[in-house]
Amino acid sequence: MTQARWDPRRLNAVAVALPEGVTPPGTRGRLLHAALKLFAEFGFHGTSIRDIAAEVGINSATLYAHYRSKEHVLADLVLIGHQELHSRLQEALIEAGGDPATQLVALVRAQVLVHAEFPLLALVANQELHALSPEHAAPALALREQSREIGAGVIASGVRRGVFHVADPALAGLAIGSMGVRVASWFGPDQPYNRDQVADAFAEYALKVVGADPPSNDPRG
Repeated sequence: MTQARWDPRRLNAVAVALPEGVTPPGTRGRLLHAALKLFAEFGFHGTSIRDIAAEVGINSATLYAHYRSKEHVLADLVLIGHQELHSRLQEALIEAGGDPATQLVALVRAQVLVHAEFPLLALVANQELHALSPEHAAPALALREQSREIGAGVIASGVRRGVFHVADPALAGLAIGSMGVRVASWFGPDQPYNRDQVADAFAEYALKVVGADPPSNDPRG
């Protein structure tokens, strides 16, 4: 088997993208995209209001007409990222049917795909969340907990039904979730794998973590 070549990801090679339907029109939307690019590359504290305004081609005073502060811009991006993940997990669970192994495969694939499709957004939503005040972080943290509960519920169901065999379901859930989150840190056009290849492989790894065989009605065929 030929070893796939691995190249370090270049941030400037990754598209600055937000999920469909969430970008505000006009200058506010341009500001979100500019902030996403800069926060991903330099972090929240390494990016100034002037940097964001300059990226869009406006002055700082004009920016403040759309956002009260830099933190409000970050709060919007963090919430968008968590909303997209939570929505995709809910959809995946509904479409997966009642088998826990099939559900786990669907959830892991959904998580990996959203982190691979919007890696910069996922990077900012996860790594810059700490920069928000408790008030601004609360909506995203609530969605994060709901997303965690979806995965925990599937693992608990699999253990109860004898489909999964794992000593510590809580740690298994954390391990599986962390694995998917890290995809945003390295996935990009420089890598030798496409999104579906990564999603399929990580789903198989997740099944091994919980001690399950691949489901007979695996949607990947």
